[in-house]
Amino acid sequence: MGNIDNKEKEFAEILKFVTRTARENRNVISKEQVEMAFAELDLDEKQMELVYDYLKKHNVGVDEAPDTGESLTDEEKNYLDDYIESLKGLRRLSESELEAVSMQAINGEKTAQGQLIEHYLPLVVDVARMYSEQGVYVEDLIGEGNVALTKGVTMLEAVGEPAEVESFLYNLMLDAMENIIEDNLSEDAGSQKVLELVNEVADRARELSEDLRRKVTVEELMEETGWDEDKIRSAIRFSGDNIEDLDSGEKK
Repeated sequence: MGNIDNKEKEFAEILKFVTRTARENRNVISKEQVEMAFAELDLDEKQMELVYDYLKKHNVGVDEAPDTGESLTDEEKNYLDDYIESLKGLRRLSESELEAVSMQAINGEKTAQGQLIEHYLPLVVDVARMYSEQGVYVEDLIGEGNVALTKGVTMLEAVGEPAEVESFLYNLMLDAMENIIEDNLSEDAGSQKVLELVNEVADRARELSEDLRRKVTVEELMEETGWDEDKIRSAIRFSGDNIEDLDSGEKK
């Protein structure tokens, strides 16, 4: 059992590594890279198909850039169109200007840092497209990316070289968006557990209520199910005291 668990854990870690590698390469990874990453696990053809399905669902392109527009809702497309239109007035830096401004920003010059923010705002949009359809609205992804960019331009002293600035800021955007997605998944998992608890208590209360032909008390439900009082009262609290067949009066 332990070996199976370890293999599953290793599989998940490699999949995470492959996905991040693609993100860092503008959301594209080669089939050869994917196969090399999983080589030690000796996966069969069907298992590798699952890997490629996962990458496709997460907007990762294998050997070619994916069409991230397909995963956007109409509302998100409208938001993006308006947002991208609002960015058109910003001045993009030429290659030589970008190098000079990056050096100034590394030295802590505020004006240069502001210029870098404007220059890289469209890049935030590109990154947000990668992470669409993963449970977080694209507007929130862009918001997190913009915060990361704004903070990042004040941290460039650690980078040192103008040629490394874009990669540094890009990776901060990736981190920010992955964090908000992870937080959202954790919240969803917590919400799901709460919903399951409320439904479980409500179902058992209804069954007992049908037998007794009246609302049941917390004590009666405890006796019937063997549950402790905290579990039942947590369900009552999470439901907003709205479990129809359960009398939530205080224990006498």
